[in-house]
Amino acid sequence: MLLQIGVAMKAMPMYTALPTISEYMIEHGWTKCFSRISDVGWAAYLCYLIVYLVIVEFGIYWMHRELHDIKPLYKHLHATHHIYNKQNTLSPFAGLAFHPLDGILQAMPHVISLFLLPVHLRTHIALLFIEGIWTANIHDCIHMKLWPVMGAGYHTIHHTTYRHNYGHYTIWMDWMFGTLRDPEEDEAKKM
Repeated sequence: MLLQIGVAMKAMPMYTALPTISEYMIEHGWTKCFSRISDVGWAAYLCYLIVYLVIVEFGIYWMHRELHDIKPLYKHLHATHHIYNKQNTLSPFAGLAFHPLDGILQAMPHVISLFLLPVHLRTHIALLFIEGIWTANIHDCIHMKLWPVMGAGYHTIHHTTYRHNYGHYTIWMDWMFGTLRDPEEDEAKKM
């Protein structure tokens, strides 16, 4: 676990680059961010939020999957994270123990969304904060079994097979693209 903490702490200064750049772009009006929900109304806000979450889920799924499928990206970036590949080596710190560029690439869908649709500024910032908590959560090996949430049980399978469960908040993208592997079905096969 000390190695995970060390890798995470070394990468942390670089992780701040993407939110800093996105904040700069927001402040200069280069994105479609809005500051007050009253600017668009509650119905539009909720629609935009749902679309934002779908774009982020889709983007993180494909970015994560490509970090596995494109061998140089895996070797030079993502493999740093996958040295924690057994249940007893995973911890919340493993969720932040990435090569800095890997962490930035996987967070890019949050920033790309700012250019594609109107996003509430505080909601965007809150979701970036939740991203860090969520990333730690799916590496803690405590499977909450709440469908369709991508809990630690699903993500632990990802760390042991490398070919399944690339999704982030939910299992929907894995289900849609044929990479879903259910932890309860895995347990049943072991018995």
